This record gives sequence, C-alpha cells and structure tokens, in this order.
Amino acid sequence: MQHRTTISKYIKLFVCTLFFGFIGLQVFAQKVKIDGVAVVIGKNIVLDSDIAKFKQEVELRSEGKVKITDCEMLEELMQQKLMAHHAIIDSVVVADSEITSRVDRSIQYFTQQYGSIEKVVKAYGFNDLEDLKKELTTVQTENVLIEKEQQKVTEKVDVTPEEVRLYYVGLKEKGELPQFPAEIELAQIVLKAIPTEEEKERIIAKLTEIKNQIEEGSSFKMKAIINSDDPGVTNNGGQYTVTKESAFIKEFKEMAFTLDVGQVSKPFKSQFGYHIMQLHEIKGNTRVASHILMQPEVPEEKLKEIKAKAEKIIRDIREGKLTFDEAVIKYSDDDTKSNGGIIVNPSTGESKFDLTRMDPTFYARVSDLKKGEMTDPFYEEERSGDKMFKFILMKGRTDAHKADIIEDYVKIQQLALQKKKEETITNWSKEKIKDTYIKIGKVHANCTFDRNWKKEVGK
Repeated sequence: MQHRTTISKYIKLFVCTLFFGFIGLQVFAQKVKIDGVAVVIGKNIVLDSDIAKFKQEVELRSEGKVKITDCEMLEELMQQKLMAHHAIIDSVVVADSEITSRVDRSIQYFTQQYGSIEKVVKAYGFNDLEDLKKELTTVQTENVLIEKEQQKVTEKVDVTPEEVRLYYVGLKEKGELPQFPAEIELAQIVLKAIPTEEEKERIIAKLTEIKNQIEEGSSFKMKAIINSDDPGVTNNGGQYTVTKESAFIKEFKEMAFTLDVGQVSKPFKSQFGYHIMQLHEIKGNTRVASHILMQPEVPEEKLKEIKAKAEKIIRDIREGKLTFDEAVIKYSDDDTKSNGGIIVNPSTGESKFDLTRMDPTFYARVSDLKKGEMTDPFYEEERSGDKMFKFILMKGRTDAHKADIIEDYVKIQQLALQKKKEETITNWSKEKIKDTYIKIGKVHANCTFDRNWKKEVGK
C-alpha cells in the first residue's frame, strides 16, 4: 500500500506537469507517431509510449527513489482513464473558459522556457499555434475531467478525531511515522520607494511622444525593443496573443478588447507601470496586440532615504521603543500589513515554509535566524518595477522531527484524510471496473494488477 501510495503521489505531480510543464506536451506529441495501444478504457486509450514517458517522469521527479514496472505504471494510467471515462458518463461539466485559461497558462509557460511561441511550435513538431492549442485543449480537458470526478467521488469523505488517532497509532506501531522537515514562519516590513509625480508625468509624456511617432509611421516593434521595460521584449517585440481568459492583468486585457485594428492606445496605467498598446489582429475571441511598458525611475537619493528609515525602525524595535507588530501597522507598505506582516508560502497557501524547499536566495537570508531575530534591511525590486527595502522577522521555527500527534495534529489529520480518500477511490474503481469496457493489449496481458482490470472470475 505504501508503494502504491508513493506511485500515486508522483502521478499527481505529473498531472501538474501537464498543466504547466513541457514533458506532458512531449507525451502528447508522441501520439502522432505510429504507436502500440496498451489498453482501452471505455473510449479512452493508453499508448505504449505513454507508459514509458510517464514512468520516466515518475522516476525523475522522485530522484530515483521510486522504481516502478511497466505494469504498475499502466495500472496508474488506467485509473486516470477510468476517471475520465466516468466523468463523461456522470455528465461532469467542464467550462470552455476553464480549459482556455489552462491552455493559455501552458502556452505562456512554454514561451517563457523557449523564448517565443514559434520556437515551442517548432520544438515539438506542431504545424502552427492553432495545432498546438488543439492538442493542449485535449490534454487539459481530460485533466479537468479527472480532477472533477475525483472531487465528486470524495466530496463527502471526512475523518473523525478518533480516526486520526487510530491512523497515527497504526503508523507508530509499524515504525512508519513520517519525518517532518524543519519549518519556519516569517513576517516582514516593506518600505517602498514611490516615484515622484514629476517622474510619472515624464513617463506619460514619453509614451505619448512614442504613440505619435508610431501613428506617423514608425515601427512599433522597434520602438518597443528600444524603450520597453517588459523583459520579454527582446524575444517577442512586445507582441502577445490575448483572450479574455488569459492570465494577463485586467488593464492589459481590457485595452486589447477595446482597440480597433491598427489603433494605438493612449498611455494607461497598471501595477507594472505605464503602457501604450497597438492592436494588430482580431481572430474570433482572440486579439493579437503589442505593448510598450515604461516604469518610473526612483532616484538613488530616495533609495538611500528609504534604507535609512528601515535601519531606524529596526533599531527602535531592538531597543524596545516599539514592537514589530506596531511597526508593521505604522510603516509597512505591503499587503501583508493587514496580517501582521506574515509571509504566505505561495506553494501551500500557509504561513509555514519548509527550509529544504525554499528559494536559495531567500534561504540564505533567513536560515541562520533564531526565533525573534531580524535580518538587516535589504533591497528588492519586483517584476512590477516596485523598488523597496524590507527586513524579515523569524516569527517561529520548528526543527526537523518525527511526527507527534499533538504538535502535528493538523498534518496528521491531512494525511489520514488523504489515505481515506485514496481508499474511497480504490473502492469506487473496483465497482466501476465491473461495468466498463476494458481491453488490455497482448503485450501487457500477463501483468498482475492490484485491481481486477482483466475481469477474471472469482476476483
């Protein structure tokens, strides 16, 4: 059971790769080649190449700790196809906007990895962007069907405190209590260097001048390459494909759907700075547009002033003139101000950080801090162009330790709930296999499975 659970863990990780990574695209692209059919589940198929690719990915992501056979991999993939098949039977609703959004996020990820969408299309052998989108739409639709069917099957599953206790006792008796890594809880105070009104007006005037030059015949692409602060401009000349479901900022999408073809916008503001945009093409619900981004500059004297202010706040806290919480309320310019300055882990949505999985730069700043200690102020510049000085407080710290029912109750509860959900899906699968068309190819006919995929009598 432990081995099967571990495999399932990495299968779930791989599904995430299909959303944002490139290996999932490799798997799907392989389907255009002549390939053996390993199994048919309802109207869904698993190809021999799927088994090899997914198996390779599981072993890669587990850093070689999980070694699985082709038969074990095939059973995991059959489970996914069974879920997708019954999602259709159960009339699971998949919104077009949800699929489009996921496809757009995938394309943006690929573009960041390769530098341009043209390079992505070429790398994976697709005919054009529309061909790529078609393939990704198929992949993402199945992913969403699987997710929603799993949610449907397990939506009423819960665990009682007694079930959590018994789960913990069972792990303890078998010597399988998990080892939880060192975790920390951090809070911050952020002091932003705000550009002057004069600087903002200078940027708007410059963008207005560029707009006029483009309307007089200058190349938008050349103006973008020379002037834009968008880091992607050297690869795409400032041009993007936009839909209403795209993960672009609100102001960017609204402007793209406001302009007429060929029209250049007036300067408009977003969280990243000031833009002008030109619309190039309208294709159904898609817009092709280019923009130039310019971010107001902050003089060196202002940055020195902000740093000195941060250093004084730290001295006042250390000397007991005010508490960290009071300083957050009084001085911080960050959204975390309303939450006592506590930094949320973007990977988990919680306030705890696993020290072994932190960004290396972030780790270097805080790893040696003891509870209650603060970093010195340090400079940071965000993608939005905001410049700031900040300092961080080590609010809490827990060393690596073996699971404890009192100290780690919430984590053990989550593990117990996950185990119960997996058992629920296993039982659901055993029943659904009975009335689902399944045909296993000759190559894998001798596999031994945990579930009765072969529909053998007496099992």
